[in-house]
Amino acid sequence: MAAVTTEKTRLSGLPPTRGRANLAGTLRSEFTKIRSVRSTYWTLIVLFVVTVGIGALISWLTGSHWDQASASQRASFNPTSNSLVGLYFGQFVIVVLGAMTITAEYSTGMIRTALTAMPRRGVFYLAKALVFTVVALVIGEISSFVAFFLGQALLGTAPVDISTTLSAPHVLRAVIGGGLFIAACGLFAYGIGTLVRHTAGAISIAIGVLFVVPIIVNFLPSSWNNDITRFLPSEGGLAIWRTTQAAHEWPAWGEFSVFLAYTAAVLIAGYILFRKRDA
Repeated sequence: MAAVTTEKTRLSGLPPTRGRANLAGTLRSEFTKIRSVRSTYWTLIVLFVVTVGIGALISWLTGSHWDQASASQRASFNPTSNSLVGLYFGQFVIVVLGAMTITAEYSTGMIRTALTAMPRRGVFYLAKALVFTVVALVIGEISSFVAFFLGQALLGTAPVDISTTLSAPHVLRAVIGGGLFIAACGLFAYGIGTLVRHTAGAISIAIGVLFVVPIIVNFLPSSWNNDITRFLPSEGGLAIWRTTQAAHEWPAWGEFSVFLAYTAAVLIAGYILFRKRDA
């Protein structure tokens, strides 16, 4: 009788169950998880250094050698794209983090524990995507703005001031678009990672779609190239942080919506499979 009483006392000491597991709690859990992993900080630091560093290097070389530039180079020069060129390489870094955000759950076996704590798979998937989006967008915008201002300062050292400002046409959109581009690249990789559930495979597919496919398309005849390029996710991503528009392209936001459509497609497909497949 004493043993039964003791057992009931222990059970009564547990906190009462209150409702269903919700999104707010899962968001806090995922935020704690992503900031407690050391690789997250290193990846974000590398992204910042690559984006800002390459942009600064190119801007410094351009400014210091401006007097040697040809007339055609000066006519086609774009100070905004010059300082933001590091974003092109930063996309590969965020792709790695985006893929690992979900695939690491499978490689470590933590996905079973996570789904035991949060059995509502849709909430878990959404919370993880939202936390990653916020992190990627913040570091993307910081990197884009720092790269722009540092790049323009270095371009201003040329014999003739060739820098620009945020008030110039399309410049603010391009700089803000740099951060949006980084976040979209990461989410694209996150969706692919959910589909394949393998880190190396997800990274390879994402880089292949964003980088290798455009190279292959460039070998096609010009008429085919122009028609296909405007529908590529990579073109939509790059268009948002450029201040100029090619003749075969849609306006910047229209092109970027193409990239967002691809991203939404892989995220939705990942969500459907994530709910149906075993952990």
